[in-house]
Amino acid sequence: MELSYQEKLTLIKLGELKRAKFEELVEKTGLEQVAVMRAVLGLQAKGLAKLHEKSEKVVKLTETGKKYADIGLPEWRALKVLREKRKVTLDDLREVLSEDELKPIVGLLRKEGWANVRKEDGKLVLEITGKGLNAEDRPIDRALKLLAEKKVVPLKEIENLVPVKELKRRKVAEEETVTERRVEITPAGEELVKKGIELKREVSLLTPELIKSGKWREVEFRRFDIKAPVRRIYPGKKQPYRAFLDKIRRRLIEMGFIEMTVESLIETQFWNFDALFQPQNHPAREWTDTYQLKYPKSGHLPENELVERVKEAHERGLAGSRGWGYTWSPERAMLLMPRAHGTALDARQLAKGVEIPGKYFTIQRVFRPDVLDRTHLIEFNQIDGFVVGEDLNFRHLLGILKRFAVEIAGAKKVKFLPDYYPFTEPSVQMSAYHPELGWVEFGGAGIFREEMTKALGIDAPVIAWGIGIDRLAMFKLGIDDIRYLFSYDLRWLREAKLVW
Repeated sequence: MELSYQEKLTLIKLGELKRAKFEELVEKTGLEQVAVMRAVLGLQAKGLAKLHEKSEKVVKLTETGKKYADIGLPEWRALKVLREKRKVTLDDLREVLSEDELKPIVGLLRKEGWANVRKEDGKLVLEITGKGLNAEDRPIDRALKLLAEKKVVPLKEIENLVPVKELKRRKVAEEETVTERRVEITPAGEELVKKGIELKREVSLLTPELIKSGKWREVEFRRFDIKAPVRRIYPGKKQPYRAFLDKIRRRLIEMGFIEMTVESLIETQFWNFDALFQPQNHPAREWTDTYQLKYPKSGHLPENELVERVKEAHERGLAGSRGWGYTWSPERAMLLMPRAHGTALDARQLAKGVEIPGKYFTIQRVFRPDVLDRTHLIEFNQIDGFVVGEDLNFRHLLGILKRFAVEIAGAKKVKFLPDYYPFTEPSVQMSAYHPELGWVEFGGAGIFREEMTKALGIDAPVIAWGIGIDRLAMFKLGIDDIRYLFSYDLRWLREAKLVW
């Protein structure tokens, strides 16, 4: 039977002990823990030894718990002062309690029935009760004392005194799982030890020195089992969501899209709203739906010719439209704001000039006031894009969106619903099915209105979309909480797969 040097040494020592704790076996062999564990697993696979593991949940004191075990819980220190003075103010308690301990102590003393609390001359006064004078140890005190004596106590033993969640709430104890390992030699292992095992120096590399000296005849060459369990290593890699975005970007470029880039996260309302034919009195422009920059408050408008065309579209209309019929304010258009959607870059690119036919996209960070939950963020990424061409129609748009959701993002089911946006007509909302969250809306799209495109100098149909790429990433990365995309959870960052 082929045995490595470490397996031979471990088996010899195990033959002397018959049955031993894993730590004892490590001490006897003088090898590293990892080496002994690898040897034990190898011997077990060969039927020469058995590894027995028993896991148990235990409780031990935190640093705060050790401190309280030494000086006493805050309520007992406060009660000691109360027993001496009978009536105290918060200033009296500051002599024995820190500010962090002082905050909850009043409610705790009142809850235990140890003190009556009232106000006198504008000050909070605590007066001891009969129950406070005769107070005895509670279950939590006995649990703290037991933990201080034994250091580590089985969870069940602590639960018989007080719920562990109460100790964890007060940050005096923590729960962990400990595993006891014992190794036992098998009859086959004992028989092999009795026959005798020859220990030779083991090497993993044939060096010129071994060859020249002839010592290669005296050593054994280590065999490597590529299937043997080893310590897991986490190499450096891109953050999973960052890698996802980079692959989306590369895929779109491979499909012939041109990337639109911009350095600033701040836009004027002109590009964020006005150039998109969104009226200045539209409710989505208010502070409840967008952020506003406090300082500096205003920026600059582009060239006068473009501004005049946008103004005309708003006031009187273009391409047969009547416009919105109000007096357009350049001062309102100059107000600065964190970008609310990536469509602002579409407007910039169209005004700058595009190839016809042409395909463009951008991945940008955008900002919107919202309530943080599993599917909403206040700062998130959005992928916007548009295709401009003479013969484009609404069916082309739906086809692009479905292909994007299914092939690129990995959504299994997609559905489209009618929607409204000031700058597209017709408009559509796209939702995809998530196994945990159900149907999730992640994008809006449509054909840019002629009042918008003609004001920006474009005389051809433009189909466009804006997609919450963060929500699509949830599908691909297999998570059900959007906040995890920006998580500092090392376990998730290490184990999350890089996907496409």
